[in-house]
Amino acid sequence: MKNFKSIIYISLGSNLQDRKENIRRAVRRLSGHPGIEVVKCSGFYESEPLYFADQPRFLNCVVEIKTGLGLKILFKFCKEVEKSLGRKKSVRYGPRVIDLDILAYGDRVIKTAQIQIPHPRLEERRFVLEPLSELDPGWEHPVSRKNVLELLAALKNEQEVNYLKPFNDADNQRR
Repeated sequence: MKNFKSIIYISLGSNLQDRKENIRRAVRRLSGHPGIEVVKCSGFYESEPLYFADQPRFLNCVVEIKTGLGLKILFKFCKEVEKSLGRKKSVRYGPRVIDLDILAYGDRVIKTAQIQIPHPRLEERRFVLEPLSELDPGWEHPVSRKNVLELLAALKNEQEVNYLKPFNDADNQRR
């Protein structure tokens, strides 16, 4: 029996090959782990690249999961999923087959050499905040104490993010 304790938000993004299928495969891998329950998936959002402009547009979504896994184990599993789907080391913020970032782990604030929770650039990324607001418009950043809608309103960048469609993958809608 699964022992789910924490609600976690994970951002998924892809800008190489079949972006939608890359994300769906990653979500299936997450839901296939015996210690993870995928609760909800946001719709797909297409965004222009941030930080490194000379690359294809990204497809993004955010998933809400429940798990009893510790942060280090979950982080390691996310990296294994990326590698299994063909992610290779490249230019920082450059093109990628798949990217999984743990955005929030309950209301915890954690900083280690490998990972920082909440994600350190979450507040500046419209491509993360838009799908997160779809899943949980009342989510509150555990440091700033601002909810996701306030964070969106405070964004100064004009990053283009377009809602495309619901996730709508029967394999990932099991509850």
